[in-house]
Amino acid sequence: MDRYELRRLDYSLSEDHTDLQNAYRQFFKTHSPIDRVRAAEATGFDESLWERLCAMGATTMAVPESVGGDGATLVDLTLVAEEIGRCIAPVPWIDHVCAARLLADLGALTNEVTSGNQIAGLDASLDSVSGVRLIPTGSIADQIVVRDGPHGEEVVLLTFSSPPTKVDNIGRLPMAWVDPAAADSRTVLGSGPEALAKYARALDEWRLLTAAALVGLVEETMTIAAEFAKSRYTLGVPISTLQAISHPLANMVITVEAGRNLARRAAWFGDNEPDARPELAASAFVFMADEASRAATMAVHIQGGLGVSSEAAATAYLVRARGWPLAGGDPGASAKQIAHIIADRETA
Repeated sequence: MDRYELRRLDYSLSEDHTDLQNAYRQFFKTHSPIDRVRAAEATGFDESLWERLCAMGATTMAVPESVGGDGATLVDLTLVAEEIGRCIAPVPWIDHVCAARLLADLGALTNEVTSGNQIAGLDASLDSVSGVRLIPTGSIADQIVVRDGPHGEEVVLLTFSSPPTKVDNIGRLPMAWVDPAAADSRTVLGSGPEALAKYARALDEWRLLTAAALVGLVEETMTIAAEFAKSRYTLGVPISTLQAISHPLANMVITVEAGRNLARRAAWFGDNEPDARPELAASAFVFMADEASRAATMAVHIQGGLGVSSEAAATAYLVRARGWPLAGGDPGASAKQIAHIIADRETA
């Protein structure tokens, strides 16, 4: 029997996985309550929380042992991402670890980035190959990796003495418009098919970890809505017993389980058979980008007038559910990518 045969169908967690997830769940529960999330909305970044997260080893875990990291798998990273989404933590962990892993692949990773003392970011859009582009961590990143060159054939590392100015966005992210031509330093890390393939893998990892974060976000949104529904009564019964409430809540459970299984499946294939199912990471992202917005909107509706108030936690989750997927450009581009992969496979 192929030793991978069972794991292609079974994505249950090991005891070590469970311990890892519980550790980060407790960390974010303690250090990233909703009032702290609100306080960081102006900049999209909580520096103190980032320092605590780095001290816990969340950045070093993501890179290979050969370059001073802990060699965590993609499955491990999805567990951390899910807890970031659960608490909508204002830290650029997903962008940073994806950029750091790419820098390691290209032989340009520094100890400062590995430790998180310097923040790395990347252009997560599938379409950006030249000119000014919107970077999710553009206003706080010390190093930014982008595709550039006359035909987008180069992978380039940019640094700025003064970070670009943050722009307002619905995801409350530290976004900024970045012009590679205005960078203080521009270093070509690689060019041609091999370098671009490594960059494409980093984008797949970004979509996978963002999908996992949206799973955690939806699960917490569902919890907020369910607790509210159990405590509100109409005609002497909890509103949670009404089909107009209970059925959408049940749909949220289905979304969480489906998205979680798809993300873990994509992570496992990414770790063990990266060329076998290249469409899975993008599939997890497209699915959760659509379902997270729908679930968060329903959670706001369940709470009625309270849900649409600016101080309601459900509103903060709705803003992230709609905004985070757009940090990588139009999710429709990922859907087209999936179609091309499958069409090419069927043709072959």
